[in-house]
Amino acid sequence: MGLMTENGSTAAGQEACSLKFLIYGRTGWIGGLLGRFCAERGIPFAYGGGRLENRAQLEADIAAAAPTHVFNAAGVTGRPNVDWCETHRVETIRPNVVGTLTLADVCRESGLILVNYATGCIFEYDGGHPLGSGIGFKEEDTPNFVGSFYSKTKAMVEELLTNYENVCTLRVRMPISSDLTNPRNFITKITRYEKVVNIPNSMTILDELLPISIEMAKRNLTGIWNFTNPGVVSHNEILEMYRDYIDPNFTWKNFTLEEQAKVIVAPRSNNELDTAKLKKEFPELLPIKESLIKHVFEPNQKTSTT
Repeated sequence: MGLMTENGSTAAGQEACSLKFLIYGRTGWIGGLLGRFCAERGIPFAYGGGRLENRAQLEADIAAAAPTHVFNAAGVTGRPNVDWCETHRVETIRPNVVGTLTLADVCRESGLILVNYATGCIFEYDGGHPLGSGIGFKEEDTPNFVGSFYSKTKAMVEELLTNYENVCTLRVRMPISSDLTNPRNFITKITRYEKVVNIPNSMTILDELLPISIEMAKRNLTGIWNFTNPGVVSHNEILEMYRDYIDPNFTWKNFTLEEQAKVIVAPRSNNELDTAKLKKEFPELLPIKESLIKHVFEPNQKTSTT
């Protein structure tokens, strides 16, 4: 396992060279993007080769890479979607629960901070956080969504990780990137669906937030963080932007949650997360709709929006 490095001669480059990241999730979407962002910033990094649930392999990875920080972007989300987890429960538990906890424990014994990309799909709108109210779930709120087995495992492991003072838990939701060909991209998904629901949600623009996660590691931040852009955006609002910026002939059909329930196995989470904590640490963080335009739609623009 070789370290992939880029050296810079600037002050920023010298700072980067004092860092060394070990990343899990090389073949995953977020893990791959994270490596690219590190390379662009001249931060030396290595991808871990060990399986998360294999303690000896993780210890060997850390010994070989000698990192300053560890990032976990590995785990099972299911293919083609989280419905897979409903019928593959042990295969879901092994990396998402056993593996994540093992990595956190090995990092703690090694004196290392673990930046763990988790999920915010452990909440759903309720009486205290009504749809459209602007009242988001905070970091300290107890998860209330148990509709899918995937979300159950994520809520379990998040609670257990609060006992590890070395872990930074980042609640990602409905991730979006500027790569509109990636099948994991929320925009790519909904443009390919026959019908979509139309519900405002908190979402994560990876082009903006993954670099922030690198900065969070530099600052040695820990604890739980709602890792989405401020505010909410609905499916239809995103598809309207897609039509205006990418494909003027694009059309779509909506259906209700009740109709959606007939074609999926497990219910899906819909919520708004409160981002005040992240915004206070990173005041430059853009609201979701502004971030979508700046980081996703303007770079991919194919039509005139005038």
